[in-house]
Amino acid sequence: MSAPLVSIILPCYNAHAHLAQALDSARAQTHPNLEILIVNDGSTEPETTELLDALDGDIRVVHQENGGLPAARNRGFREARGEFVLPLDCDDWLEPNAVALLLEAQQAAPSPAFAFPQMILEGEAEGLLKKNYNHFEQLFLNQLPYCLLLPKIAWTEAGGYDESMRQGYEDWEFNIRLGRGGWRGVTVKQPLFHYRVAQGGMLLSLSGKRHCTLWSGIRKKHTAAFRLGALWRAWREWRRQPSTYPLGLFFGWLFVAKILPDAWASAMFNRLRRHSHSQRITRAERVARKRDS
Repeated sequence: MSAPLVSIILPCYNAHAHLAQALDSARAQTHPNLEILIVNDGSTEPETTELLDALDGDIRVVHQENGGLPAARNRGFREARGEFVLPLDCDDWLEPNAVALLLEAQQAAPSPAFAFPQMILEGEAEGLLKKNYNHFEQLFLNQLPYCLLLPKIAWTEAGGYDESMRQGYEDWEFNIRLGRGGWRGVTVKQPLFHYRVAQGGMLLSLSGKRHCTLWSGIRKKHTAAFRLGALWRAWREWRRQPSTYPLGLFFGWLFVAKILPDAWASAMFNRLRRHSHSQRITRAERVARKRDS
């Protein structure tokens, strides 16, 4: 049997600085049946448009007016010819065996499932960030990378990304819909995905600063999932599964988020971010490197 076609989709908005590295990593995949698709989301910088115009024919480019990241991802899924789709932002990159190992994990898992990689932090954070799938935890914090190997039917069933969420966390809300729809995440032990962290990136510059406002919108969209009875049942189902933080703490965080104004709760969240999993990993990595130098 021939290997299934996998589409790597790259939303692109003025992303010439790192695009070549992302494309090189996509081209280097060991999986033999691959499509690489760029969605040019209305780029305005000449360097980006010139780079896109000069690409070889092995990469397909579609153009649209600027609609934001979730709209570009949705366009990529609609245009993708593959049975499986892997989103990849233009400033990140993959290990050569990423698609092959993720596909192997997905196909070995009980259906319905998607696969996600372990992350290697780059840029202003560093180290190996290990994650497990826990749907209860996912209701409170986005513990998954956006870079999921998805059967295209999963995107269709979930309804795609919410294109109104142009300030970020569209992948978090989408992941919640996947979980509520019965899709479960599986992972591989190897770190396969290089995730670049930058102060000017959306997560740190915009989404994180409005964390509780955006999370409040997610809770309103999924009211049934955040009712106390539903949360209690989800906690009982997932409490013995691996998680980044003790699951009981999330009930206290939900209480704080409900009683404080969103701006105050977001400020508290960003102070607590200094002790987040990624920050602890980064500090440990830098201490170890300094010790070994």
